[in-house]
Amino acid sequence: MTKKLGKILSLFCGCGGLDLGFEQVGYETALAYDQRKDAVSSWNRNRAEANSRVRDIRELTLEQIDQDFGREFHPTGIIGGPPCQGFSIANRNGSDKDPRNTLVSKFFDIALKLHDRNPVSFIAMENVPPIQGQRGGGIIDEASARLVERGFNVNCKVLDAVNYQVPQRRKRFFLVAIPKTAAKSGWIPPEPYGQKETVRSAIGDFPEPAIFQRGWNSERNPFHENHWCMMPKSKKFFDGTLVEGFTENRSFKTLWWDQPSYTASYGNREVHIHPNGKRRLSVFEAMTLQGFPRWFVLNGSMSSQITQVSEAVPPPLAYAVAKSLGRSLNS
Repeated sequence: MTKKLGKILSLFCGCGGLDLGFEQVGYETALAYDQRKDAVSSWNRNRAEANSRVRDIRELTLEQIDQDFGREFHPTGIIGGPPCQGFSIANRNGSDKDPRNTLVSKFFDIALKLHDRNPVSFIAMENVPPIQGQRGGGIIDEASARLVERGFNVNCKVLDAVNYQVPQRRKRFFLVAIPKTAAKSGWIPPEPYGQKETVRSAIGDFPEPAIFQRGWNSERNPFHENHWCMMPKSKKFFDGTLVEGFTENRSFKTLWWDQPSYTASYGNREVHIHPNGKRRLSVFEAMTLQGFPRWFVLNGSMSSQITQVSEAVPPPLAYAVAKSLGRSLNS
């Protein structure tokens, strides 16, 4: 039985990939918030208690948090991944002026207000690596300075999910702040472990998915509710263009069987191409390449499900961060 390590608050929770990793270590997500209804619906569906709520975090107050919790909330830690579109290199129009970038500051505003009221053991934020660069506009330096001034040790690290038993190359930035009174050296990031997983080891035994049809009830899918994909229409699916490893067209990246997946960054339902070159990945295949367990189910339209997968933190990567955080606190 997993030891209970305390209650956490999750901001910008999405469908819950980051939260799931922390829960697998032993934390309880007592409250979670996101603005996307389908993501919140998925979050609640996969947990015994529906602790996630649809709220605009820009308007979130401690009073609202306490009301949702049922009494004054004193979390052990705060985690979250503020929207990263303004920082991501996948967004060709992104910049340090993107209004979504202010949500990073809002994340730390809430976290520090909760800490001032009752000291927390950690604050952990996840984002894309370019947040440290020009597109970040110094937002990480600003946040780190605020945290240090309030008595935290702040450690930042870019981790690649492929080093933590995720069958996907996916680099993510983590900022972890621990009060100096709780751990003198702060967070010690996890070392890589385990063998490299591949597309074949993850989805090689999957049957062919259902093809989307209007009026299709995904619950009738016998293998997994999310094992569905769009009907292949482009001539590239039929003329031999899409061979393993094809990357000449951004919209038609074709996976290798015996290598990890490319980074899941999907838009307009343009999921990566299955290694057989005949179709795109199913939603469930994309979820599995993100490291979601087979029992996890996403709600919403196919387009919404693909967005939820693309924006999620791979749960095994989140688990590695949570585990290393625990070791840092215990040291």
